[in-house]
Amino acid sequence: MSEVRPDATPEPTALMVWLAAIGSGVLVATIYYAQPLIDPISRDIGLSRQAAGLVVTAMQIGYGLGLALIVPLADRYENRMLVTASLVVTALALGAIAISGNEVAFLASAAIAGAACVGAQILVPMIAGMASDKRRGGVIGTVMAGLITGIMLARPFSSFLASVVGWRGVFFTAAAITLLIGLLLRALLPTRMPTSKQSYLKTLWSTAATVARYGVLRRRMAYQMSLFGMFTAFWTTVPLMLADHFGYDQQEIALFALAGAGGALAAPLAGRLADRGLSRAATIAAGLGAAIILALTDYLVQAGAIVTLMIAAALFDACVQSNQVIGQRIIYALSEAERGRINSAYITAMFIAGSITSALGPVLYAHFGWLAIAIAGFLLTLPIALAELANGPLAARTGRAS
Repeated sequence: MSEVRPDATPEPTALMVWLAAIGSGVLVATIYYAQPLIDPISRDIGLSRQAAGLVVTAMQIGYGLGLALIVPLADRYENRMLVTASLVVTALALGAIAISGNEVAFLASAAIAGAACVGAQILVPMIAGMASDKRRGGVIGTVMAGLITGIMLARPFSSFLASVVGWRGVFFTAAAITLLIGLLLRALLPTRMPTSKQSYLKTLWSTAATVARYGVLRRRMAYQMSLFGMFTAFWTTVPLMLADHFGYDQQEIALFALAGAGGALAAPLAGRLADRGLSRAATIAAGLGAAIILALTDYLVQAGAIVTLMIAAALFDACVQSNQVIGQRIIYALSEAERGRINSAYITAMFIAGSITSALGPVLYAHFGWLAIAIAGFLLTLPIALAELANGPLAARTGRAS
């Protein structure tokens, strides 16, 4: 197979972009299918109630390792092969989960599935790198909309499907869909061979040097860590609040979660704004908007305004996704040769923040109620707008505007 250099890859077609969006969503959904199914899974495979959390933790650990150890390989090895391998291995691991008969088989398969599904974080920068600069933001936005939709729909999808075909049927279905998408992407994507010839270990070690080299990368990492941290705290804690304040059951909570999927619609719009040079204004709007919305949620909870609260949840998600798309458009332009490592650092930082806040959110809520979540959200996200306001004029004077 002949090598195709990054600068020779064709402009992505609309079909390719949409299939990449679906593929990204299907891959990242992998780590969320099990969350609403912890109870039936743990009872079926013999996990105690005290250890039931391992059902989700195993996938999260695998995903974290994959972000750090697999995603940087996009700068060293042919990208279509990596994406295809990711989808195939994920499908096989999902199938292994479906037939697992004990906790060891389940947890091992779950960890492999979590690690393999990071191919979504290879696919996004691959498609972004193929796009011309004038449409790169829009392409990233469309693909990220698919990825975000996968995150938001995975839990209600698995919850509803499990009520019909059982939890094993959920994973069999997911395996079949993932394998189908893998075959389609294999047929449609072009080859993309990076120019780097560094060894695997040097590629991994150089990720830290990449972060140290680019100040704009560190800034965008900090912004998204704050927003995504509150995103996970919000969606981890909101089921508890809905049960306590509104008396919702699992099905009603799943329907509320669908509101968050509406935030994905903002991703393509954010990408187009970035293509028009409005990254700074959109970043300020995302930080300020998130702070105001989160601050208001406590009033909405106390007032019992469930419809308005659903709208607020969708708008907050739109702020989070918009900032992520804008950030990715900026950082992907820093270096073609380092794009995989740049994305690995960015997404890994997000994942670490989200893992911490998903544990802290319920603790804050248990001790201080929803008001603590609202205040924490305001304090974490408002500095994004303030920092970007302060950064803009300086960047313009020194020629580093982003």
